Amino acid sequence: MAKVAFIGLGVMGYPMAGHLKVKGDHELTVYNRTIAKAEKWAAQFGGRAAPTPAEAAAGADFVFCCVGNDDDLRAVTTGKGGAFEAMAKGAVFIDNTTASAEVARELDAAATAGGFHFIDAPVSGGQAGAENGVLTVMCGGDAGVFERAKPIIDAYARMVGLMGPAGSGQLTKMVNQICIAGLVQGLAEGIHFGKKAGLDIEKVVDVISKGAAGSWQMENRHKTMNAGKYDFGFAVDWMRKDLDILLAEARRNGAKLPVTALVDQFYAEVQALGGKRWDTSSLLARLEK
Repeated sequence: MAKVAFIGLGVMGYPMAGHLKVKGDHELTVYNRTIAKAEKWAAQFGGRAAPTPAEAAAGADFVFCCVGNDDDLRAVTTGKGGAFEAMAKGAVFIDNTTASAEVARELDAAATAGGFHFIDAPVSGGQAGAENGVLTVMCGGDAGVFERAKPIIDAYARMVGLMGPAGSGQLTKMVNQICIAGLVQGLAEGIHFGKKAGLDIEKVVDVISKGAAGSWQMENRHKTMNAGKYDFGFAVDWMRKDLDILLAEARRNGAKLPVTALVDQFYAEVQALGGKRWDTSSLLARLEK
């Protein structure tokens, strides 16, 4: 059992912290901008709510974080009352936020200067993966520190891998989002075409999902897409945030991402349709408008 803190109790962080308490059997202190949510979590799981990130992190062996973006991350780490003010020497800060590789390297340097460690560890698997404790976690950092942290991370993960030095976890998450963007657009176009052609989409998917066209998205989203329902996962607003980060990185490293850039614009059209909180499979909605 370790002394653990968790900062950020959104749709992902709330259940992830719960798994650290219940499955990991760790001593948990949590922080959330809305203190009522932290107090609710503490009452539900038996941990403690702290009024600031620094107070949550004080004395912890491992501090986890899952917030919205680079600015949010800086606010709860190096900002006033941030966790980095109180990190113990040798402790490990594990950031599950999907953020830029740039901020990961920045915080890794700050952690090193402060005598503790940093791992960027963005996740894939969405709200359902967080609730079921089966997330994929892509880590960047020192190998020895990763080996210390992995058994703790395992409480909410199905797969945990070290991808390289600081920032490598974020870069791997960018690859993940690139692959998803093109795949979902292809699925949306396939369903759209099939409907226009008068085919029974259920019959079509039952056949093609067993072949080379099959994917997690096809298996888990084709029914809701076909029904025009888009309230089943990762929101378009968050996907656009991720695509903005990775397209900026591509401009820096020279990668050519024509399909991803196009799909990003398609998601902007979905937002304009009122679909900011629809899930990412809502690319079909713009084809059917």
